[in-house]
Amino acid sequence: MDFDAVIHNGNLVTVDSRMRILNKGWIGIQAGLIRAIEASVPDMPPPDAHLSIDAAGGIVMPGLVNTHTHLPMTLFRGLADDLPLAGWLNDYIFPAEARFITPETVRWGTLLACAEMLLSGTTCCCGGYFHEDAVAQAVAETGLRAVLAQGVIDFPAPGVPDPTKNIAHARDYCFRWKGRNRLITPSIFCHAPYTCSDDTLKAAKAAADDLGLVFQVHVAETRFERDQSITEKGFSPVAHIDRLGILDCHTLMAHCVWVDDADIATINRRGCAVSHCPESNMKLASGITPVTGMQSAGITVSLGTDGCASNNDLDLFGEIATAAKLHKVATGDPTALDAASVIKMATIDGARAIGLVDRIGSLEIGKQADVIVLNARSPHLTPMYHPDSHIAYAVSGADVRHVLVAGRPVVKDRQLLTLNVREIMDRINNIADKIRSSFKRK
Repeated sequence: MDFDAVIHNGNLVTVDSRMRILNKGWIGIQAGLIRAIEASVPDMPPPDAHLSIDAAGGIVMPGLVNTHTHLPMTLFRGLADDLPLAGWLNDYIFPAEARFITPETVRWGTLLACAEMLLSGTTCCCGGYFHEDAVAQAVAETGLRAVLAQGVIDFPAPGVPDPTKNIAHARDYCFRWKGRNRLITPSIFCHAPYTCSDDTLKAAKAAADDLGLVFQVHVAETRFERDQSITEKGFSPVAHIDRLGILDCHTLMAHCVWVDDADIATINRRGCAVSHCPESNMKLASGITPVTGMQSAGITVSLGTDGCASNNDLDLFGEIATAAKLHKVATGDPTALDAASVIKMATIDGARAIGLVDRIGSLEIGKQADVIVLNARSPHLTPMYHPDSHIAYAVSGADVRHVLVAGRPVVKDRQLLTLNVREIMDRINNIADKIRSSFKRK
């Protein structure tokens, strides 16, 4: 077979059903798809291809899948830290969004997010925000794969000053982008049960279902949210939205920190997926999602960074290491969330959570060639006994050397090929100067 690209001389972490690791293996790519995965034969060179990438003994693995983020919020990185969620949102983020979020600022914030993610090995992301047309247009320029949702909230928001039109606006966005770009899938994102009425939640879910799209929602992120729901509605946040009929296999729930055994049983019964954002939840002191209990129940749990304003970076390798260690100490069990499990959360389970498991998330013949190559020639990655252990506990985004999305090289030797990173940073700094003058640290 003639290949468009071949990646060779690498330690292949396939994340297939057997979690195979092929030392000194190679991958053949044709028309954007993986067409061969082989262990190297001694003294036999890899097949010829238009593009030949020597992994130089590094790690070759599926691109990472970030299942919860808000791309334009790179604009607010470090604006307001060391605050509880309510104060962070109401005193800083919501006012900053009202004043500074426009299609133009959203564009540059999105481009910066995409640059950061691609350079750190994320090839697919899922999330939502306002002015999502501008988000999608920017992402389309970068070569990143994404599930991008129009945000829905029951008060005036950027681009939707009349909240009575929020569902119509989201539906129109989805119509415009469904099938428009092979790497972009539209979605609808209700902010949370405490910022969206029951009618809004049901209407948004119905709109997503009509179009066959993923519905996203923040759920049970804080103790206050859970307590308020029980006091005002008589049910936990999970039980409440389940009574609305919006939980099913096409619903992606972000956070789910304050859930009990009954909530976990409901999430599992409905077939929902959960996006776990450990660093954001830790930084806001929201708590710890009971990931091991969810996985034991059969729930698909993926990994997300959340937005830059609450993380403060988009390096999913950092999230992998944090998640693995956090749940060991939370459970008192060093075997909890082992290397293979947490790698799956960031790859194949992420793909499953957003409805793309048949296309991405593992290195398998017939899947899209979303592939990253990690440089292992560094002191902190030497020696390498187990590549999966390195991914979970030693690798950082800075170790990513090459990135391909659908077989297209987008990062080569740590250089981003689709964007002018210097220009993007300059633009962001100009916007930040205006934001800085309006928000003095308290």
